[in-house]
Amino acid sequence: MMPSTGQASVPPGFRFHPTDEELLYYYLRKKVSYEAIDLDVIREVDLNKLEPWDLKDKCKIGSGPQNDWYFFSHKDKKYPTGTRTNRATTAGFWKATGRDKAIHLSNSKRIGMRKTLVFYTGRAPHGQKTDWIMHEYRLEDDTTEIQTTSL
Repeated sequence: MMPSTGQASVPPGFRFHPTDEELLYYYLRKKVSYEAIDLDVIREVDLNKLEPWDLKDKCKIGSGPQNDWYFFSHKDKKYPTGTRTNRATTAGFWKATGRDKAIHLSNSKRIGMRKTLVFYTGRAPHGQKTDWIMHEYRLEDDTTEIQTTSL
């Protein structure tokens, strides 16, 4: 059943807690190859047009409160011919922290990477660090610009 929000309804008690491998190999791989996803619970959003505190209303998976939210989002380039990613919003920006983590299938095949980002209010380099954390996933051999984001 699809409610008016366009998102699949789920039964009471449903918890969506996928592993890194499941996010990459099942959800993101299917999304970029236009394959059907059995229970379509991850919405697509434009992260540059939404502040982290506004994302909660965009993610309604199950009936209970959620601490983790999942979205698909296209990467936005900072410059039309460049490779740098634009991660700015109206109120601030997402800044990468630490090293990217390789994600492997159980057979040790590397399928993608996970990048951790922190949200800062204001503008770089004088932004104020917040407690908002995002994990950005990308496929190893992905030639498209769709990514899965977990907040």
